[in-house]
Amino acid sequence: MQTPGEFVREQVSTVRGKVDRVAGTVAESVAEATTASASNVTAVGSQVGNYIREQRSAAQVSLRELARTAGVSNPYLSQVERGLRKPSAEILASIARGLKISAESLYEQAGILDRRSGNPDTVAAIRSDESLSERHKAVLLELYETYVREHHASTASEAVPQAAPTNPSHPSKESA
Repeated sequence: MQTPGEFVREQVSTVRGKVDRVAGTVAESVAEATTASASNVTAVGSQVGNYIREQRSAAQVSLRELARTAGVSNPYLSQVERGLRKPSAEILASIARGLKISAESLYEQAGILDRRSGNPDTVAAIRSDESLSERHKAVLLELYETYVREHHASTASEAVPQAAPTNPSHPSKESA
């Protein structure tokens, strides 16, 4: 026998699921009807949307689940993933928390932050390492960038031709 509280929770859960399904269907219908206006969407919106979809798939999180954890509507998140909407920095931070990834990576994809220097695969590997906290990832990325900059500076200085050193103990052929 269910308690009244359990019955209400079950009913609310059922209704919530139905509303989410209907809202998703409506969002898809509206998106299909406004495909012509989608040409105005920038490549940046599409890029960040694709990145969010890839991260969500990699984390094996449903669109509905991410929308709930990020505190956005299912249709809105769907539009972001398809490049129909360009989310604000606050929304990107919420999505990053929901995906358990660095908000910085989403900011870079959205063009809010400049990309880090260095090998993108190395940066991605550091960001995707689940055994590191966000603080540790930030410190590692900062160190990595410092080493990359130092390496570029040293290789640039080696490329500049230097004058041959003179040695006074060995007279040149001209003075002989």
